[in-house]
Amino acid sequence: MARLRHRIPVRLRHHWKLVATCVAFLAACYGVFGSGTVRPYVTSVRTASAGASADVVVRDLAGSKELFDAATPHEVALTFRGEGYQDMLAEYFKDGDKKYVEADLTIDGTTIPSVGIRLKGNSTLHALTWKGETRPRDTSGRGNPPEGLRPPDGAEPPAGFKPPAGGQRQGRGRGAALKAEEPENLPWLISFDEFVEGRRYQGHSQLAVRPSLGASALLHEAVAIALVGAAGEPSQRSAYASFSVNGRASAPRLLVEYLDEGYAERLGDGVLYKSLASGSFTYKGEDQTAYVDDFKQVNQVGRRDLQPVIDLIRWVEQASAEEFASGLAERLDVTSFARYAALQNILLNHDDMAGPGNNYYLWYDVGTKKFRVISWDLNLALKGDATAGRDDAIGRRSPGDRGARAGLPGQGEQAGQQGRPTAGQQPGARRATGGRAGHALKERFLEDAGFKKLYEREHAALTRDLLAGGTATALLDQALEAYGLNAGADTAKAAEEAADLRATLETRAEALAG
Repeated sequence: MARLRHRIPVRLRHHWKLVATCVAFLAACYGVFGSGTVRPYVTSVRTASAGASADVVVRDLAGSKELFDAATPHEVALTFRGEGYQDMLAEYFKDGDKKYVEADLTIDGTTIPSVGIRLKGNSTLHALTWKGETRPRDTSGRGNPPEGLRPPDGAEPPAGFKPPAGGQRQGRGRGAALKAEEPENLPWLISFDEFVEGRRYQGHSQLAVRPSLGASALLHEAVAIALVGAAGEPSQRSAYASFSVNGRASAPRLLVEYLDEGYAERLGDGVLYKSLASGSFTYKGEDQTAYVDDFKQVNQVGRRDLQPVIDLIRWVEQASAEEFASGLAERLDVTSFARYAALQNILLNHDDMAGPGNNYYLWYDVGTKKFRVISWDLNLALKGDATAGRDDAIGRRSPGDRGARAGLPGQGEQAGQQGRPTAGQQPGARRATGGRAGHALKERFLEDAGFKKLYEREHAALTRDLLAGGTATALLDQALEAYGLNAGADTAKAAEEAADLRATLETRAEALAG
């Protein structure tokens, strides 16, 4: 033993107590935890002292004009290197990933170097072409759906479905197809802090630039956004601006406020969650990592977590009809939600929280411990059948399709595939048929007799105040005027678009008058 002891290094012999302690600690850890995997995620912070946001604002640029002042013209210019743009396109066309490219941005004379820009949208990019080709199609006949909307493995297309000839999308009735060779017309998401940490512009960390689709001024989206705000519900601000990329000018573009950390701070003390196009409103257990494809937490990251959303999903899925009727108001601002559901019908928006894009945000108020649903992405609003009634299914159908007014299944749908899940289908599970997703919260709300009456009351009030009261047409006039202030505006085409939208609003008012 003495000979063996001398083979041990002198330093190790001198500090044998420390070594023995470390070995004992590691043995104890193994005995307690074994070979289990530790998943790192933040647990709920339930103290009242939690602040609004853990993100630190290093610099907030003031700019020369209020960005969303619609009564003044605006100018936005982007400049970036062609190599980075080509790499971005190659990655998107390969697997649908939308990577940021570094660019310099000038807004109303204020130059902001090193912003991040990336493509934005899902359905909007369906018809995007590059070098004359759309994104490669698969060989199953389903084609390439937008990012996050790929069907599960083994899913088959509906019976009788045939892809477009030649594998090319035709723009889906949206006018001219978007071309990657014309970046001045593409939809963009601008990030002020992607490459410069902690930077904002007038409180915004991000800004959405809607696409230029032919001669469209996107008046329908501007008016829909304004109508949500006029209804007293959380909305986004918007404004028109002349727009250019690397010296190439476009028609005036619609800039839309993005629901970022600054937006959440203005809502108050709470947490903002974005519903992702790749996800569903389905309970998957208590492991928060199971919901990474369903929701993204916008603010208070590291201070609060996804637990309130998980609790809501589990309760909506498991509550009996009686429990749902008596307990929903403890978890959700039911009056606000009734207005939300009514607005989606009035605005003919089939692409809401129950649509294929999962377009909505959840706001969790820390004080009341209640959720509100926030409208998002209204680019398809005010484009459906204007004669649809209060209780009719809203979809992208032609005015002559009586199914839209009667609430009958639309194209690609079978009887029993609307409303609540059919036998064997999980509540809240996405539906692949007919492009309709469904949403357990909205469906159960409208099926309950008491909440249905609340919906009808709010629907009648909004119809009276927004349509019959002339608010909608006044907001249309304001949007048309704001568009015309900017350089490059095609006022004649915009006037035609406004006339069509005015007719839609008038028909909508007549259809809902009763």
